[in-house]
Amino acid sequence: MANVLRVLTRVMGWACVAIGLYHVLLGNAAIPGAGSAGPTIDSWGRFMGASFVGYGLAWLWAARQRPVPARAVRWLAGIFLLGGVGRLLSLAEHGRPHWFQIVLTVLELALPPVFFWLADAEERPRRGGTEAAAAGR
Repeated sequence: MANVLRVLTRVMGWACVAIGLYHVLLGNAAIPGAGSAGPTIDSWGRFMGASFVGYGLAWLWAARQRPVPARAVRWLAGIFLLGGVGRLLSLAEHGRPHWFQIVLTVLELALPPVFFWLADAEERPRRGGTEAAAAGR
C-alpha cells in the first residue's frame, strides 16, 4: 500500500502542476465554453492556474518525504474534495456544465476517499514497529 500511496501522490502532484500551467498559459482557452468570457475571467483563470501549480507542488513535496506524511495527504485530499463539493454546488445552482466538468467532479469526489484510506500507509508500519519494540523492552 505504501508504494500505491507514493505513486498516486506523485501522479496527483504532476497532474496538478500540468493542469495549472495549462491554465496559466492558455487562460480562457483552457476552460471549455469560456473562450469569450472576457479579461476578468481570463485573469482569474490564470491566477487560479498558478495556485493549482502550487497545490501540485505541495503534493510533490509530500511524495518526496520519507515517510509520506499522512497529515499532509489528508489535508491535500480534503482540499481536492472541497473543490468537488464546490462543483456540486455550482451544478445545483446553475445546472449542468460542460461534460468534462462532470468528469472532473467525479474524480474530485472519488479520489479523496482513496487518499484518506491510504494516507498513513507508510507511517503505519513505522509506528507499529516502534510500538512493538517499546512493548518488548
